[in-house]
Amino acid sequence: MIFRDTPLPGAHVIDVDPIGDERGLFARLWSAEDFAARHLVTRFDHVSVSFNREAGTLRGMHFQAPPFAETKLVRCIRGAIVDVAIDLRRDSPAFRKWTSVELTADNRRAFYIPAGCAHGFLTLTPDAEVLYMIDAPYSAAHGRGVRWNDPAFGVEWPGTPGVINARDANYPDFA
Repeated sequence: MIFRDTPLPGAHVIDVDPIGDERGLFARLWSAEDFAARHLVTRFDHVSVSFNREAGTLRGMHFQAPPFAETKLVRCIRGAIVDVAIDLRRDSPAFRKWTSVELTADNRRAFYIPAGCAHGFLTLTPDAEVLYMIDAPYSAAHGRGVRWNDPAFGVEWPGTPGVINARDANYPDFA
């Protein structure tokens, strides 16, 4: 695995380091030892999946408040998405900044998003499927969000969502 830092402290893009032969390829997608060596989360409480029928579907920007703040490891296992994290940690030098990465089934890339960041994505293809490994139990009472187009963050999306649910579209201004 190849870890690349992002502008958000603690957030990483993780590329596979495939070994190929006449059969195809083999690549490690997860290693507790490699994550521990970088002081990253090594235990995940659950694995979830979202399926998105249409290109232009937006999910986010979601997070959970403490004590259920979530670290996520996200992969696109079918199709393609642009995945976004916004740093909401008030003590972070990147507070209110964002970063994004294109995750596709073909590039096999992962995005490690630390607790304290809002997370969301826009699908680039129909039938996009996204796998999440999450280190905290789900708590509806601690679920929060910020609006995908809130000017407080200035996220530059690759397009305007065609499908977004009312909750995600109507979060109040952050500021």
